[in-house]
Amino acid sequence: MRIDAPEFLTVAELAELLRLKERKIYDLAASGAVPCSRATGKLLFPAREIREWIAEHSTGSATPAARPAILLGSHDPLLDWAVRESRCGLATYFDGSLDGLGRFLAGEGVACGLHVYDPASDDWNIAAVAQARDAVLIGFARRRRGLVLRPDGPRVENLPDLAGLRFAPRQPLSGTATLFDHLAGEAGLPVGHLTLTAMARTETEAVQAVARGEADATFGLETVARDFGLRFVPLMDERFDLLIDRRAFFEPPMQGLMQFCQTGDLRIQAARLGGYGLDAVGTVRWNA
Repeated sequence: MRIDAPEFLTVAELAELLRLKERKIYDLAASGAVPCSRATGKLLFPAREIREWIAEHSTGSATPAARPAILLGSHDPLLDWAVRESRCGLATYFDGSLDGLGRFLAGEGVACGLHVYDPASDDWNIAAVAQARDAVLIGFARRRRGLVLRPDGPRVENLPDLAGLRFAPRQPLSGTATLFDHLAGEAGLPVGHLTLTAMARTETEAVQAVARGEADATFGLETVARDFGLRFVPLMDERFDLLIDRRAFFEPPMQGLMQFCQTGDLRIQAARLGGYGLDAVGTVRWNA
């Protein structure tokens, strides 16, 4: 950049740089698509940020910004164990499938754990990730999910039996919460008929609320119910997959995790925990 180059560009200068009409520059500024300032009463465009903006929207040989080595999305006990045991170097931020998906699309992590049911296709996760780009959906496990209950609590065999009981809910952006709302609606159980306790942000927290006697029931995983010696009423098997950035898939942290998932250690741990099926682990379910 020349020493005498302006720090800010005018509408006309930016239009000339981008080879656009000035009217289009006004439209870009109004929509917030391009960095600009109105401090002087007229539109000015910071030259440095304009260069960065152009670079961010370039394609070809330019290397995209690296994603942080963070695994987002839904909490799963077996996956959590595999990340630690494989020593792959990934950090974790588990706060629900839909929260993780949103963060993944924003570039905040290299992968996202998902169990999002689509009633229209009667399938898991593929419809949810359709907007992702340069990513692949890899199978991890099937998990048995149902009602987790205190052994000495009220007798419950199906969803309508929950009416009037204390129920430990999950956060709204979790796959568990959206799935429970769908099943409860099909069963004719209005959520208003439940006495909701404090919201749990992980599978373990929800079951802990039942184990401590703070709730009569929750909608949880068989493997966690077994950990706490609680009664479990199975309702369905769900699919838990990993949405992975294509570039990050070939980097050492993700390769370390993927390779570990093909070992017998994972299968031994899954059998020990219970409630898992690993028939599809490592298979490609969808490719952007």
